[in-house]
Amino acid sequence: MSNNLPDPRTAPELFDTLLTRRVIAYFIDLAIILALMIGVILAGFILGLVTMGAAFVAIPIALPIALVTYYAVTLGSPKRATVGMQMMDIVLTPTRGAPLDGWRAFFHPLLFWVTCWILPPFSYLVALFTPRRQMIHDYVLGTLMVRRSPMERHWRSMPGRGFDMYPTHEA
Repeated sequence: MSNNLPDPRTAPELFDTLLTRRVIAYFIDLAIILALMIGVILAGFILGLVTMGAAFVAIPIALPIALVTYYAVTLGSPKRATVGMQMMDIVLTPTRGAPLDGWRAFFHPLLFWVTCWILPPFSYLVALFTPRRQMIHDYVLGTLMVRRSPMERHWRSMPGRGFDMYPTHEA
């Protein structure tokens, strides 16, 4: 872990109501994903009728592509947050001294879904008892969720740093 990580004892505002915000963000994103999936299925159905059934074969391929695209566009953006995370004022940040790259942004939702569907009670319990409220997938990937607006103030207050929401963590 990087020494630049915020400490919940010295910066509690970064972690205030974080788990509640993550849960609400999850449900917002779930609604968006559901709408996206319904749109893909409707488009596939209409195209299937037009192509006499040929496009029906593409629906199972298009659904995961749409899901990955949603996360790539949102977590892979400079905001480092899905729509639900943005609405709940939380952001995904790296913890191991490297910028958040595309692979980590790709595997974060994948591991989230795996751990939350396979080991739900354990995954949530881990977050309840860790000081930074990290879940299993956060530890594995070296990521951290924090409140965005207090994080911006945190980076501004670091000596010699200036404002940079996603610092480069020089060695």
